[in-house]
Amino acid sequence: METNIRTDLTTDLDSDGKTDTEILEERYALAVERLGEIAREKAWDEKREQESLQAFFVSTAAFLLLLDDTRSFIGRGGLDTAPLEELSDRNRRLYEDILPENYEKSYANPAYAVRELGEEYGGVLSALYAMVRGVIGDVYEGRLEMLVIHMELFLEIYAAFVYAVSEKEPLPGGEEIREMIYWFMSDYADLLSREGIRNMVCPENSFGIGLIMESDLADVRYLYAYGAYVGENELATARFLAGLPEETIATMADTYTEGYRIGFEVTGKDLSRKQTARIHYHLGFERMMRRAVRNLEKLGLKSIAGQQSFEGSNPNRQFGYDHKDDRALFLDKKYVNRKLEAMRAAFEEYKAQARGYAGPAVVETFGEADFNPVNKKEALHFSPEQNKLWVEYRTQMGMIQREYILEEERSFTIIAFPVPEIGTVFEELFRETIRINTLDYMLYRSIQQKLIDALDQADYCEIRGCNGNRTNLRVNLHKLADPAKETIFENCVADVNIPVGEVFTSPVLEGTDGLLHVSRVFLDGLEYRDLSVAFKDGMISDYGCGNFESEEENRSFVRENILYRHDTLPLGEFAIGTNTTAYVAAKRLGVESKLPILIAEKMGPHFAVGDTCYSHTEEISVYNPDGKEIVAKSNAVADLRHTKPEEAYFNCHTDITIPYDELGELTAVKKDGARIEIIKNGRFVLPGCEELNKAFED
Repeated sequence: METNIRTDLTTDLDSDGKTDTEILEERYALAVERLGEIAREKAWDEKREQESLQAFFVSTAAFLLLLDDTRSFIGRGGLDTAPLEELSDRNRRLYEDILPENYEKSYANPAYAVRELGEEYGGVLSALYAMVRGVIGDVYEGRLEMLVIHMELFLEIYAAFVYAVSEKEPLPGGEEIREMIYWFMSDYADLLSREGIRNMVCPENSFGIGLIMESDLADVRYLYAYGAYVGENELATARFLAGLPEETIATMADTYTEGYRIGFEVTGKDLSRKQTARIHYHLGFERMMRRAVRNLEKLGLKSIAGQQSFEGSNPNRQFGYDHKDDRALFLDKKYVNRKLEAMRAAFEEYKAQARGYAGPAVVETFGEADFNPVNKKEALHFSPEQNKLWVEYRTQMGMIQREYILEEERSFTIIAFPVPEIGTVFEELFRETIRINTLDYMLYRSIQQKLIDALDQADYCEIRGCNGNRTNLRVNLHKLADPAKETIFENCVADVNIPVGEVFTSPVLEGTDGLLHVSRVFLDGLEYRDLSVAFKDGMISDYGCGNFESEEENRSFVRENILYRHDTLPLGEFAIGTNTTAYVAAKRLGVESKLPILIAEKMGPHFAVGDTCYSHTEEISVYNPDGKEIVAKSNAVADLRHTKPEEAYFNCHTDITIPYDELGELTAVKKDGARIEIIKNGRFVLPGCEELNKAFED
């Protein structure tokens, strides 16, 4: 039985003398023509009771035709001429069926798909539909090939069903559909990998930069040119920034790009050898980003902003959560090897651009509505074997990337601002965030040096919770050979991680034991209630949370999203946040649960599970402002980089913060048992740190 639509669509084309673009346009025309026939098709046998399957194919074909209509609209200049109401309507239509109010009856919802299509087809066809939805951005960026190949995949699967019905043969099973998707991902691994690398390191055809630099930012119509979902957050943010004084915009952008520059300076990396930086931002922040792009140009850097560099509001976070494991359809050893080969080939093709890439400069946002994910049995899930394979793939992928983008030559910066969804405190919080992002880093540097001077005397630290926090943790510290020239903790001010406010180290794993607990924390947009992580000799020995009714669901949630499917992780970082100003502002405005980890980690001691902050750069000498060299950069796991590099890193780093009001004690304990109290009942008690408590008094 021959059903390969990708072959069928091109077999009759006479490619002699035709350009690749002309051939692609012909493939596209054939695909659109075939899609238009599906709704009128009478091939289905009513006696075979396949109405539900037919409804799925008709619905998905209609969505692909909507993408075709969108492409035509863009091609005739509609983005420039259409009124705001039409642009808004078109944007909503593209995302309408996955909006929360419609999601219960969307094929994108695995539970609905299984209910309508049955267990054999529901999960896999829901994943197919999610893949199709993923090319909206490609339509707006003019990536016709991405649209064509997804149309052809859908038609290939549809053709298999039509053939079976017309020939009175058994319908293709779920495994046959999986096989078609598998070969699609394998066949196009080179294309998909190449596009991913281009979006990371190549400034040419950088879609977002054109919108930032050329749009009329006083007219919010420009937001609809991205193809991302545009909600009230994006519209209100753009209008809010449009009304800010130029000096405020300058402060925001200059803080962001100066942090990027300082990140190179303090680590002794030569920024002059780099040509590009990839910016990441949320729709609505273009006015700030325009100045930032110009600032980066003054540093000799072209900005990159292709796909994955910008985002609008998430129309439905449950949709993303439902499809996070769709790779289960094709993830096996053979595919992993194929993908790694494709990624290496793509990096080799763009190796010059990769060497010139300076690293990402990120503007995060916070304040979105809380999200409590629902675990659906109908969604696809990795098998235990696939979990291990995914960990292996990420490790190997990280090793390949670091061959071409050298860690010892790159840097980054991250800054965060709220979005209007946070509520009536938005404007006041925005002003407070700017103030927090621009605090006097020299003051903090001086105070933090006093903390470091005390901590450098310690053999280990004890951390205990209060007010219901069950933390009882002993963190073993690196021992100094030459205290006059060496230090354990880095004095971190406002460079790569904005705002100011932490000292951190890589703890010694052996002898690091106990329980880390927080009553509530948000990590990467997910809420964890009653999160607990136990350590034995610095490695996670147990974990759980209180999000779900069953212990199994809670453990699975933590394993997938904090351990990133690893069996265990080391305690890669121990830090003390000093930004009491941010903490008090958050408490006063009632937004402490909304803050991103970027700010939250500065609001108390925090502990990162995964790699150290010096991952892959352990051999580079780093010094604090006092001239002392930071020597606590590795641990027993990272030390394997010399003999077993594939086991030395986990390619993840997740910070978990104990807020001041849950912190009973943080004490440095010297070798002779003498105790130096750093924090007691949520207040700094170390002499020389009194300034940090003024925020509480104010």
